[in-house]
Formats: sequence, structure tokens, C-alpha cells
Amino acid sequence: MTQENPQQPVTVTPPPTGEGPHKPANDNEEVYFEGSPLLRAELGNASIHVLVAIILAAIPFLLKKPWPGEPRWMFPLFILMGLGVIGWPIMMVRTVRFRVSNYRIDFERGLLSKHIDTLELWHVEDIRFDQSLMDRMLNVGNITILSHDDTTPKLVMNGLPNPRPLFEALKQRVIAVKRQRGVIKMDTGGMGDMVDGGQHSG
Repeated sequence: MTQENPQQPVTVTPPPTGEGPHKPANDNEEVYFEGSPLLRAELGNASIHVLVAIILAAIPFLLKKPWPGEPRWMFPLFILMGLGVIGWPIMMVRTVRFRVSNYRIDFERGLLSKHIDTLELWHVEDIRFDQSLMDRMLNVGNITILSHDDTTPKLVMNGLPNPRPLFEALKQRVIAVKRQRGVIKMDTGGMGDMVDGGQHSG
């Protein structure tokens, strides 16, 4: 009896030609990506925050005379506000974390308290890749996941490093896990129906 060759370890790069894009998923969970969005993907937003911070910090110096009744703590208050504005985008990206594996995507968010949503890949209906010219120069991008999951129908993973190989790997794995579970997408008159276990809805 012939034995099927073992599946090669899955990475964020598409499988070599000849393996086929729809190999069945194995039983081992392998992590493609784990981390927070990169701050360099938010350069536009961060630039605005820096500009606002500079304005706030400069207000005490631009005032030739303090307004009547100005408390002494107003000067350091503007400085602290400026620092807070600069630190805000940094804090925001650190409160979000993605964990993408060959079976599911975990979306973690929160600063003090944490909330995690899990999206199984077999629930995924469509995957979209977005990368602007600036994103290409910085080697970052966004991947949008559309699914029929009740809690996470749309998941946007922004600021991902080296996103294209991850996008290609996710596309292939979605098909693989759907076939493993016997879930096939049927196109009937422009409407996509999910057929489970090969049984057509009557």
C-alpha cells in the first residue's frame, strides 16, 4: 500500500509549483503571523498627531503675556498634552494584536482589559488585499477578511509587515480547510450558498 507524502510545513509563502494550491490541511496548527500593526503604516495619522503636539507645546512660548488668572501648572499641562497626543497612535497600535494560523485568526484588543475574537478560516467568504504606493515603499499592507461568522463578519488587519505572502497563504488555506470540512461554495444564480458535507439544500 502506497503512503502519501507528508505535507510540507506551511509558511507565509505560497507552496512551490507542483504541490497544488488545495492540499488538505494537516492537524498541526502553524502560526503564519503574530504581532501588532506596525506604526509606520500609520505615518499619515502619526504626522497629524505630531503637528498637533507641536502646536500644543508651542502655545505657552507664543503667548507673550499670560492671560489673567493663569495658574502656574498651565505651562507643563500643554507640554504633557503634546506628549500625550504623540503617544496616542503608538498606544493604539499596541492595544491590537493579531495571531494568524493555518486554521484560525485571533483578534486581540484592549489596553488594561483584553478581548479576543476568534475567526475560523472555514467561515471565511472572501479575502481582500490593499496596499497603497506608500505602503509598498514601507512594505506594509492591509488584509480584509469577510466571513459568515456571527461575531466577526468583517475583520480588517491593517499595518501588516510583508503582507502579500500572508495574503496568498491565507487564500490557499481557506480553500484547504473548507475542503477538509466538506464545505463547498456553490454559485446559484449569483447567490453564494454554502453546502456542508456535500449535501445540497433542497
